[in-house]
Amino acid sequence: MNFSNAGKAIKYDNSSMSFSMLILPIILPVLFWAGYHYHKDRHLPEPVGHLVVAFLLGAGSYWLGISMYEGLGFLGLRQDAYLLAEEDPAGLFLYALLAIGPIEELAKLIPFVLVVIRFAEFDEPIDGIIYASFIALGFSAVENFFYLGFVSNLVAIARGFAGPIVHIVLASIWGYYIGRAWLQRAHVVKVTVLSLGVAALLHGVYDYLVIAMPAYALPISALLVAGVWIWRLVLLRTLHREARDAP
Repeated sequence: MNFSNAGKAIKYDNSSMSFSMLILPIILPVLFWAGYHYHKDRHLPEPVGHLVVAFLLGAGSYWLGISMYEGLGFLGLRQDAYLLAEEDPAGLFLYALLAIGPIEELAKLIPFVLVVIRFAEFDEPIDGIIYASFIALGFSAVENFFYLGFVSNLVAIARGFAGPIVHIVLASIWGYYIGRAWLQRAHVVKVTVLSLGVAALLHGVYDYLVIAMPAYALPISALLVAGVWIWRLVLLRTLHREARDAP
């Protein structure tokens, strides 16, 4: 999930995009993943309006990330990730770990800590996963929209459903741990730094694999994402059981 070259993506002409190509890769995946997560929050479901706000904040966080990349440009630190893959793989690895991963995860995290955890209805640990996932879904929807201009229809549709998974599972890491710390009023800053660091590290490794080793990226990156997804599924099941058994 890399938009370090997003400026190039925006320049592509989407004027001839059919309505079906907006529905299949963008709208249907959003509805699918939104419905999935709303179902997962079945014990004390969050207000739909709040989930919509989280989604819109996530969409806005895409532009926050763009601004961060532009900031790297002002400092002379912005790089073309695909050019680095060809000329300096080691440089790409560092760029993925120190720029791409941190920027994208931080962009999604900022609205979470500034707005979402302050909702009165944010009252159980699972809420951190649900809201972070909706933020990630909004981020991914905008990202996928700008990919429509330069990928085939089949790739766009596949990306529309698969792309959000990476953002969702990585956001779930900091969403859960920050949310739990916030509810317990314990070590929020420390937990924020550590959980963001883990998510950014995994994000950077994933992007490095996808960009630098596309021939081997699918099985390796799939294992990485699957590992986090399994952790997330087990955690959701545990949280549901705890909520059900609570007095």
